[in-house]
Amino acid sequence: MSYNEPEAKIFACSQSVYLAEKIAKSYGMELGKVTFSTYSDGEFQPSFEESIRGLRVFLICSTFPSSDNLMELLLMIDAAKRASARHITAVIPYFGWARQDRKDKPRVPIGAKLVAKLLESAGATRIMTMDLHADQIQGFFEKPVDHLFASTVFVPYVKSLNLENLTIASPDMGGSKRAYAYSKFLGSDVVICYKQRKEANKIETMELIGEVTGKNIILVDDMIDTGGTLAKAAELMMEKGALSVRAICTHPILSGGAYEKIENSALTELIVTDSIPLKKETSKIKVLTCADLFADVMHMVQNNTSISGKFIV
Repeated sequence: MSYNEPEAKIFACSQSVYLAEKIAKSYGMELGKVTFSTYSDGEFQPSFEESIRGLRVFLICSTFPSSDNLMELLLMIDAAKRASARHITAVIPYFGWARQDRKDKPRVPIGAKLVAKLLESAGATRIMTMDLHADQIQGFFEKPVDHLFASTVFVPYVKSLNLENLTIASPDMGGSKRAYAYSKFLGSDVVICYKQRKEANKIETMELIGEVTGKNIILVDDMIDTGGTLAKAAELMMEKGALSVRAICTHPILSGGAYEKIENSALTELIVTDSIPLKKETSKIKVLTCADLFADVMHMVQNNTSISGKFIV
């Protein structure tokens, strides 16, 4: 009988294997074997094909649409619990449903809290995620949450650009805290976009708070969905005299006609992580991997060491 089994194993949901393989390689181990059986009606069942009894299990799954990703993660957590895993860490690079973090009108759900409760009820003992849409989502969990910042990935790249007259911008009022954090670290000015919407994903008006003339602008946001806000912001800033406009967005949801909007926009470059796989490659989108960040923090969690050194901004 061998007693040399590692004390941690890494598994992935089917749509997150592309990232999980990179995380596992950076961590220094092979991705664990898990299979999915699918019934003719679409119902599926995960199965761990190796023992996880008494181990810490890292389950990697970004919960972007469709909802099958979230359901896969819940089923894998439940399976790991019933297979006697010692700790079950749900590694969720992109935490979906996070825009539903409050009741912004009557008779609507708080989807982010519902997802938090589902993960805990399934058996997750720890959550690891990156750039939540709203920081308060951490409070929806009764289990420890490691909330990582993609600034660890983005800041070195921004510095490598050696941009003069750098100014950090937020595409809306809600992202001003993130923009100020980046600007404080990079020693730059801040510009805020004030926008009003008639309905979701449709902007009615946008104004700038701050000066952009003669500046190289970097817009900072946690996600990009349809791309309408960033495209409009870039156009407005160039009209106001900006030298260039780039955007940093952690999670590239890029739905609808987002790819065409970005390609045809005034943006010089859109910089994203691989928390969500791109549907297609374009000349304006640069992908930086978050695999090393997650692998490092997973090592720290496994070895019970502080992760505070990973928080740049």
